[in-house]
Amino acid sequence: MDIVKDPKIDWLGLKWVFFGISLVLMLTGAVALLIRGLNLGVDFTGGTLVYVKFKEEPDLDRIRLTLGDAGLRAEEVVRFDEISQNEVQIRIAGGTAEETLDMTLGSNQVFEALRPEYDLEYLETGKLDLNNVPRSELSARLQELDPVALGEGTPVAEFVAHYDEISEKIINYRTEQSGIIHRFSELDQLDLAAGVVTVLNEEAYPGNFTILSVESVGPKVGEELSNRARTAVILSLGFMLAYIAFRFWPIYGLAALAALFHDVFITLGAFAVTQREISLTVVAALLTLVGYSINDTIVVFDRVRENLRLMRRDDLATVINTSINQTLNRTIMTSGMTFLAVFALYLFGGQVLRGFSFALVIGIIVGTFSSVAIASPIVLWWQTLMEKRKRRP
Repeated sequence: MDIVKDPKIDWLGLKWVFFGISLVLMLTGAVALLIRGLNLGVDFTGGTLVYVKFKEEPDLDRIRLTLGDAGLRAEEVVRFDEISQNEVQIRIAGGTAEETLDMTLGSNQVFEALRPEYDLEYLETGKLDLNNVPRSELSARLQELDPVALGEGTPVAEFVAHYDEISEKIINYRTEQSGIIHRFSELDQLDLAAGVVTVLNEEAYPGNFTILSVESVGPKVGEELSNRARTAVILSLGFMLAYIAFRFWPIYGLAALAALFHDVFITLGAFAVTQREISLTVVAALLTLVGYSINDTIVVFDRVRENLRLMRRDDLATVINTSINQTLNRTIMTSGMTFLAVFALYLFGGQVLRGFSFALVIGIIVGTFSSVAIASPIVLWWQTLMEKRKRRP
């Protein structure tokens, strides 16, 4: 399918416009990288990420102050996922210990710090927090209170299994409600045994927040992941340079490598400008971008190689322009469809995939642009330079 009918665009005639656009984007990224730097995630810096959900809209300043008063070094407290979800991501700086941080410890520290601020009236009551209590502890309390009045005549295994089942129902319901039970009346729909909700109403309370999940990485592990990510990117670029130099000519490999550096640098610059977090999934997106961008470049170079045999009387600039125009519809179809897919992922994929999809959205645009506007002009510039040197006495 031809989206553009018989295109005859002078791409190389626009090379200075393209170089100007690239220069502006790269300078903007460079300034952002120098001034703001990259917002490296816990995967690389080490530390603990705690995800907390609140009943009401959270006050971030209040949370920061509360954690600070408790002696926790919260480097970042930000909203997470959709605003209506009332979820917060708390990043706690890692220590200097070599071992991986204890995730349970990080979760407990945040819980104990927030509890006096949000559930002060329940601190001295000994009641269970229904939004944070683990299943085993809830089952143990129910066994102690025996709201169903099974009595001592019931076999121990059956007694324990009965209250384990009730606890499992409550915890599963809590999970389905994204971690928060707002009021005890919600439990009526679970068909619990008579007296269970009444006892829970006396011995528990639905807390104002819940710890959803915790991610922890020790400093040594973070440093190792950083080194491996850096090595993966460098090796991928090196192998691609070798392949293209072997498949075509060395200058084609250098031009492709320059285009890849251009793509990765601008994408990282976008992360520096927006201060989006760099995680391992973002590194995976950058490697995906490298592969996708080089594929576009190879398609153009392969057509140039074919046309050099078919258009022997034309100069190189004409051959390159013709090759780009011949592959233009293919580029629009493949890049366009891929862009729509990753853009949909960015819009609807949720917060967890937001960094990954953002890198691909920026990368596909820049990668498609560089195949035409960066790699091809470099090849033309080099060949022109070599011809001038040959003509010199």
